Amino acid sequence: MRKLSRALAAVLSAGMLLSLAGCGGSSSSTASSASSAAPSSSAPAAADPASVSGSFEGTAPSYDRELTVTVTFDAGKITDLELGENHDTSAIISRAFPVIEERIIEANSPVVDSVSGATFTSFGVKAAVANAMAAAGLEAPEITYATNAGIEYEPTTLENAECDIVVIGGGPAGLSAAVVAKQTNPDLNVIVVEKLDILGGNGKLDMNFYDLYGSQAMEEAGIEYTVEDFVRDYADAGDTPERVQVWAEEEFTTDAWLRDMGTELNYTYGLGNHMVDADTYAGETIMDNMEKLAYELGVDIRTGTAGVDFVWDGDRVAGVSVQTNHNESYDILAKKTIVATGGFCNNKELLAEYAPGYEALTTSNMMGTTGDFVPVFEKNGMLLEHMDMVRAFPYILKTRRDLTSSGQAFVLVNGSGERFLDETTAAGLDLGTKILEQDASWMVIDSKGLETDGRLRKQTGLGYWLEADSIEALAEQMGVPADALQASIDTYNAAVDGAADPFGAQPDTTIDAGPFYAVQVQTADHMTKGGLGCNEFAQALYEDGSVVPDLYGAGEVTWQSGGYSQSVCFGKIAGRNAANAIAEEAAAE
Repeated sequence: MRKLSRALAAVLSAGMLLSLAGCGGSSSSTASSASSAAPSSSAPAAADPASVSGSFEGTAPSYDRELTVTVTFDAGKITDLELGENHDTSAIISRAFPVIEERIIEANSPVVDSVSGATFTSFGVKAAVANAMAAAGLEAPEITYATNAGIEYEPTTLENAECDIVVIGGGPAGLSAAVVAKQTNPDLNVIVVEKLDILGGNGKLDMNFYDLYGSQAMEEAGIEYTVEDFVRDYADAGDTPERVQVWAEEEFTTDAWLRDMGTELNYTYGLGNHMVDADTYAGETIMDNMEKLAYELGVDIRTGTAGVDFVWDGDRVAGVSVQTNHNESYDILAKKTIVATGGFCNNKELLAEYAPGYEALTTSNMMGTTGDFVPVFEKNGMLLEHMDMVRAFPYILKTRRDLTSSGQAFVLVNGSGERFLDETTAAGLDLGTKILEQDASWMVIDSKGLETDGRLRKQTGLGYWLEADSIEALAEQMGVPADALQASIDTYNAAVDGAADPFGAQPDTTIDAGPFYAVQVQTADHMTKGGLGCNEFAQALYEDGSVVPDLYGAGEVTWQSGGYSQSVCFGKIAGRNAANAIAEEAAAE
């Protein structure tokens, strides 16, 4: 069986996650155009590799521009890798680098399997190591995106494992369930299986406001909001009154729970929106600290291990059948099973079946959201609710997963520099479809947008947007006619002053303060709302409303009327209730 690498576990348990600049790739990323990184030929191959010792630097294209790795050799053997300057998504590379480092050192070669969930970053590191080998005078392999260890693993059946609670999925819901189960009863044996090589699910990439209530930040800001207010506001969201009640109560304990593990969301905006600070979204920090705490509590975390089906003992779910990325199969037998495998934004077939039209859009999600357990629910007659509901995020940066803002004044123009919709109201699948009909879709803003939006400040500061002091200069960078772009902006600005807009837009802020910025955008499937039906105890339900014995569900794999924090809240509820049920059953024996 495959467990998380010792190297990564050590990094997390020590609280030393790499602090890296950047937040993913850009539209000008070299990674998008480079299919291979041939090793440098500046140094001849050494006649005797054993004579090569010391540290050598290699640089290669990665997810976003280039990254640098310093490789230490001892008598021709790779003994250490040190990550240098890079612009990759910090939530990805901080988790992936220790894993790929361990593989390269163990193999004494960059010809190793990439880290699932971090393909571009893995390519960059492997290619940089190959270039460092060439710089050291060693024979270096050519690295491509397809480079792997070249090992075909024969199917192997391993001995079954046993535990008290098995959690399927290592994202926000799964890890919060595991953590709270251990906090409820530290003696429980809790196993988490995650099919990717890194943890965190979509949560680690989240660049949206974390929805939280009853927080210290809200109290300090003088925002009064009670459990009763929450229940009233979410009464018509689609959950049962009982689920809304327990969700509300859990929301009002979550800020203190997060702070206890070192996550302080001190910036609040509007009602319930939270960030670490005005320029730092919460997702990565939440998942960093939750992973660290899970290890400290002794949760058995097994990455590269996919749940494929439930194990049954009569009418009860008795665990999960798993398969590792080395083609090893075994069952994990458990007293309680919690499924938290996420949504299905990355499964075009399921989208076409349940939410037709959305399969045409790209997604902001990480690669693991493929709805693996939806067929399992279907074949066992479990309740699936609201499967046609998908949340599309209006604008993400094209070629990237980065969400970008739409609250500022902006025009959306095509490759001819012409507007094609009402920017102030367009949303959802309709927006995404209109964008797909264009040859390009550019969002253009001015400097006023940066004054109040941390996301825009960060993205422009990292060079993800084109920047120019004039509309004419910006149009040249965009490759669109300057007169058409200026006319589009003039029409938009005239609407601010009350002129009739050809698309019906009624904006309230002009675009006229340089410098000006532009980036290509697209609409993305951000969250599949539908999923497994569960009750207020997070117990999974059959189609007739009866409980599936010993199975719990949390997160985006279930029907969710809310967002990120609802995944965490019901993860906590599932973990606590599963742990308490085990104690009650033991006491009754």
